Order: sequence, then C-alpha cells, then structure tokens
Amino acid sequence: MTAAVFLGAYIVDIIIGDPRWFPHPVVIIGKFVRFLEDKIRGTSLIDKRKGGIILWFAVVIPVYLITWGAVEGCLFINPLFGTIITVLLASFTLATRSLYDESKIVLNALNRGNMEQARKNLSMIVGRDTRDLDEKEIFRAVIETISENLSDGIIAPMFYLAIGGVPLAMAYKAINTLDSMVGYKNADYRDIGWFSAKMDDMWNWIPARLSGFFIVIASFVLIYNWRDSWKIMRRDGRNHSSPNSGMPEAAAAGALNIQLGGKIQYFGKISHKPTIGNRIKEIDKDDVKKAWFIMLSSSLLMTVVCVTTLWMIQ
Repeated sequence: MTAAVFLGAYIVDIIIGDPRWFPHPVVIIGKFVRFLEDKIRGTSLIDKRKGGIILWFAVVIPVYLITWGAVEGCLFINPLFGTIITVLLASFTLATRSLYDESKIVLNALNRGNMEQARKNLSMIVGRDTRDLDEKEIFRAVIETISENLSDGIIAPMFYLAIGGVPLAMAYKAINTLDSMVGYKNADYRDIGWFSAKMDDMWNWIPARLSGFFIVIASFVLIYNWRDSWKIMRRDGRNHSSPNSGMPEAAAAGALNIQLGGKIQYFGKISHKPTIGNRIKEIDKDDVKKAWFIMLSSSLLMTVVCVTTLWMIQ
C-alpha cells in the first residue's frame, strides 16, 4: 500500500461512496456467508461451535486470497490499470460517504415530519427495533450508529489498509460482515456465531481505541467539549456489551454533552444497556450534524496519519 493509493481511496470514497448500481464486495461476501451458514446448519456431521470456526476461516481466507490475486493480477497486466483497480477496491473497504448518506436520509425524513419513513430508514442501518421509537430515540440511535461505525467502517479498514494493503482490509470487511450476520448472542446464533464475534472483537480492539482518540482530537479542533470527550471515554468506554463499541460512543457522548445507551428493544424484547455519558442536554438534530463533523474530521485525521506514515516508510 502506497501513500498515493491510500489517499486516492479516501478521496474516491468521499466523492462517490458506494454506488447502488455497482456490485459491492461486501454484498458478495454476505451472500457467501449465508450460503456457507446454510450448508453448516444443514449437516449433522459438524458440531455448530466447530462449524462456526470452519465458517470463519472458509470466508476470511478465500476473501484475502482472491483480493490478493485480483490486485496482483491487475498490476501484472498493466501497472496503471492495476493501480486504478487497487484504489477502487480500497475505497470499497471504507464507509465514510455511505455512513453520512445513510444517516442523512433518516434526518431528512424527520425534517419532513415523516416519522414512519424515518423509522424505516433507520431500520436499514441499525439492528434494534425501530417501529416505536420517538424522535429523540431516533437521534440517539443515529449518533450511536455513526460513532460505532466510525470505528468499524472507517478507522478499522484504514488501519488494516495501512499495515496490510487491500487484501488485509478486505479480509477485515469479511470479519466484520461475519460478526454482523452471525455474531448475535441469541439461541439461533450463540453456537455458530461465537467464533466470528470473538474474532471481530479482537480485530477491532486497536481501531476502536484509535477511534476514541481521534474523536477527542476532532472535538478539540471543532471546539466541542473535548475534555469531557476524553474523560467520558475513559470512564464509560466499557459500559457496553462490546469491548470496543463503547470507546467511540463514549468519546462522542462526552464531546456532545449527551447521554447514550439506556433502553433498547431487539427482536421484540426490551433490554436496558448501561448509560454512556452525562445527560447535560437533550439530544436533538444538531447533535446528529455535529456527529457528522466528528466522523468526517476523525476520518481525515486518520488519513493524514496513515498517508504520512506510509510516505515516510516508503
């Protein structure tokens, strides 16, 4: 991975994002995961916990090898053509523009007074039940999604792009996809998804903490409450079922003077998550806009660090 390719991938992601007309690699990976999951569930010869391990390796290793082969093959055919393909594939591992676009359509529906459409749009980007959410709960869900996915969808793939190029970043996307599809802690997925969930936790450990750090720095640059961002991240970063998601959520909550967590409904069952942050003010749509600025600023800071590091090494 060169500094120029990394920067090019970031720019392409910001400009075009993930066009719906183009077959996104993550969608293809998702179909492959579902195919293998059905095969493993359909046989009595494999214990489901062992099947979860097989599923992980059967997805991640081929994704790495196929991506490596595609990049190297294109570079062999023509260096310029190979570089263009590398930039495009790298951009597909990033989600800065798509995270902004998908959260914006929720806010747009609320601005039009269409609560039902806002709930429907929100259901496309969160795992919780959305049909009974009020406006403030929708704002909270959007901010939690932005901060959590800043780590999963932006900082983490950038981290793996920098240290291992497109093949490792795409393998990370496969790991993240596996967790989102089979990593649930319910009866249906507890056995087959346990390994995917553990591996996702491991691969996201460093990026989640980098994300929290960059949120604090971005808050300072944006003249938000960076002191509480740092303090709340350290205090409440572990107030989450995930060992990682709480870090960026806590940093964002502190920066915005809001409280995240609390009552959430999944699959018809209400659960009460630990709260994150201090409820200095009620959440409103301006906080969503500030979360966008935090996300974009953090992604830019990570890009500067990675591009500078790659340039110095090369």
